[in-house]
Amino acid sequence: MSDADTPTDPDDAASDDAAEAAPRGDAALPDSDEEWRDRLTDEEYEVLRERGTEARFSGEHVDRDDDGVYRCAGCGAAVFDSETKFDAGCGWPSFYAADEDAVTLREDDRHGMQRVEVLCANCDGHLGHVFSDGPEPTGERFCINSVALDFDPADE
Repeated sequence: MSDADTPTDPDDAASDDAAEAAPRGDAALPDSDEEWRDRLTDEEYEVLRERGTEARFSGEHVDRDDDGVYRCAGCGAAVFDSETKFDAGCGWPSFYAADEDAVTLREDDRHGMQRVEVLCANCDGHLGHVFSDGPEPTGERFCINSVALDFDPADE
C-alpha cells in the first residue's frame, strides 16, 4: 500500500486541509470560534485565539534574516518589517518596532507576571508580548510567536 493509500483520521486531514486552504489576507474574518478553528492549524489556533506560547527556539522565523514583511497568520495584516528584526537570543522572533496601526497593546497579568500583550489590531489575534529591554531606536523588544506570523519575502 502506498502512502497515498494509507488511511488517515478524516478529522485530522479535514482540519489540516482546511487550515492550509483557508484564505487569509483580504478574506472576511471568521465570525465564530468554529470558523477560526477551520481557518487555522491547531497550533495557530492555540497561540492566536487562546493566547498560547510556542516553545522557545521552535519557530520557523527565529533565525530568519531575509528581507520582507511579517504578517499576522490569522488575517494576513502586515505587522512587522524585517528591517526591525534583531537577535535577542530569547528563542522567539524579536523586533524593535511594529506598525503602530497594525498592533494593539494591552496589559497582561496572567501567570503571575506583569507584561504587555501584543495583538493584531485587525483580528485581535495574540502575537506575543513587548518588553522595554530592546535596542535603540525604540528600546522595545516585541517578542513574537513564529506560529502567529507568515512571512512575505521582498521582491528581488
